[in-house]
Amino acid sequence: MGSLKLENLNKAFGAVHVLHDIDLQIENGEFVVFVGPSGCGKSTLLRIIAGLEDVSSGTIGIGGRDVSALSPAERKIAMVFQSYALYPHMSVRKNLAFGLENLRFKRAEIESRINEAARMLAIEPYLDRKPKQLSGGQRQRVAIGRAIVREPDIFLFDEPLSNLDAALRVQTRAEITRLHRDIKTTMIYVTHDQVEAMTMADKIVVLRAGRIEQVGSPLQLFDNPRNLFVAGFLGSPRMNILKGTIVTGSDGNMEIDAGYGTPLPCLVDPAAVSPGQAVLAGIRPSHFTVTENAGLPFEVQYHESLGTETYLYGNLQGQKEQIIVHQAGHFAPVPGAVLKIMPARERVHVFDPATELALPRLNSEGRG
Repeated sequence: MGSLKLENLNKAFGAVHVLHDIDLQIENGEFVVFVGPSGCGKSTLLRIIAGLEDVSSGTIGIGGRDVSALSPAERKIAMVFQSYALYPHMSVRKNLAFGLENLRFKRAEIESRINEAARMLAIEPYLDRKPKQLSGGQRQRVAIGRAIVREPDIFLFDEPLSNLDAALRVQTRAEITRLHRDIKTTMIYVTHDQVEAMTMADKIVVLRAGRIEQVGSPLQLFDNPRNLFVAGFLGSPRMNILKGTIVTGSDGNMEIDAGYGTPLPCLVDPAAVSPGQAVLAGIRPSHFTVTENAGLPFEVQYHESLGTETYLYGNLQGQKEQIIVHQAGHFAPVPGAVLKIMPARERVHVFDPATELALPRLNSEGRG
């Protein structure tokens, strides 16, 4: 079984502490993505799970057994690297067979596994070619096939799409997702690309500076980020952040005064704030509506039209911080035009400027 449990995991290289108190539970069959900026520790964590790096402290459990002291070969895992790591002098068939031959599998079993992996990955026509005769996408499929033939409890992917062009990344992303659906084996996937994380994962683990910031499904993290870092890292374009203070609206609900005469509605829990308290309001570009009524004065600097959607770039009058507004369809205001924009109150995230943590929210009916 491919469940994984990390308990109080720490890793240091000399005096440099790179992973701090990692606790994580991954269920059998989940597709989990480790995401974060460069240097956050995600690849180190993957290598520790694989057994390629020792832990400084803590335990690693796979399928209910403690594997912390076991070698990579004893952990029943298979890893796919960014660099493919194929043997250039061997055919595709030989690359797929090599690991099984070293483990002294019978020839009939090796051929059966190779044929099944080749069928799943549509690489049957390439089995007798050398890696140099393949495209980047085909080489990546061979690297994945070499992992499949081992029939591991857990697949580990270390930024496998980084060397592919944009079109191939989209195609291979879909192929890996389909593969997971077909074989239903636990997969752990490392990337710095939040689009890969959002489109592929059952569960996302967001890391920063060697610590887990938040764990949850893509939509959980998108809709309910725990802090400013998660809010800004997931979602493209980035979330807009506005400074403001808490005021009490005419209906008794809390609102945010951003200094433009029209307060922002929000669902922050009144028990968590007080009038006059400084806060940060987070609003995603797609959650602004251009309105004829009262709203924030948004001065357009330029726009990007993608045919079916438009992104407006500008700022609130008198402010330097860039604001991004998404509109469906084609919308082309002239530079310098001032539009009124306003979000729905359930779409406004409220953060504490001191801790950068999200403040508790009421539900859409106004209840806690």
